[in-house]
Amino acid sequence: MTAKIYAIGVGPGDPELLTRKAERILRQVPIICAPTASPADSSYALSIVEPFLDRTRQEVIVQVFPMRRDQAGLEEYWETAAEEVAERVKSGSDVAFITIGDPFLYSTFLYIYRIFRYKYPEIPVEIVPGISSVSAAAAAAGLPLGQASDRIAILPATFEEQNLRQTLLDFDTVVLMKVSRVFDAVYAILQELGLEQKGAFISRVGSKDEQVVFDLASLVGKDLDYLSLLIVKKESVARSQEPE
Repeated sequence: MTAKIYAIGVGPGDPELLTRKAERILRQVPIICAPTASPADSSYALSIVEPFLDRTRQEVIVQVFPMRRDQAGLEEYWETAAEEVAERVKSGSDVAFITIGDPFLYSTFLYIYRIFRYKYPEIPVEIVPGISSVSAAAAAAGLPLGQASDRIAILPATFEEQNLRQTLLDFDTVVLMKVSRVFDAVYAILQELGLEQKGAFISRVGSKDEQVVFDLASLVGKDLDYLSLLIVKKESVARSQEPE
């Protein structure tokens, strides 16, 4: 089989953060698959790469990947999406599946990657790494993630209710993904551990709506953006971007 699937990380939001390889492939493949959380939502990954696409000669398929903690019943969505991609590849067309950040770090692509591995092993899959929101957020906040012997933990905040306290004690830097829905509970733990002034909340990093907030107390009780994360660093460095 000569056609293949490209899993392309499109970065956190800024089209200029795409790698040259990602841009080249996106410009040349005939089919692009873009994930969205519901039929009513637009694809954020697609909005990032839109400047590189030519709709007159490229087909764009938007696929629904519902995002919820309880994943019961979601398998049929993943199977349908994987089958749709596989059919295009079997017909001889390369397909680029785009995902924000990096394909191998908490990405939507991973839901169907394992399906390709066991159900369509004959289809080649090439991973094109992307700049993760973790790296971009650290840069935006001016918070180095780690140096020397620093220990770093990257966790999905919504799944860490029982272990978060110990993780914060054990690691020098903790990055909490998908923190918006549980921010108040996380902040309460930070207060308990005396870490409430050791973090930065970053949302929509790399986009025109990017926000970096060091005053975490100001976010309690707020409706926060889903595309956000929290970096907690015990030994903070000078924050050149923090407002006076």
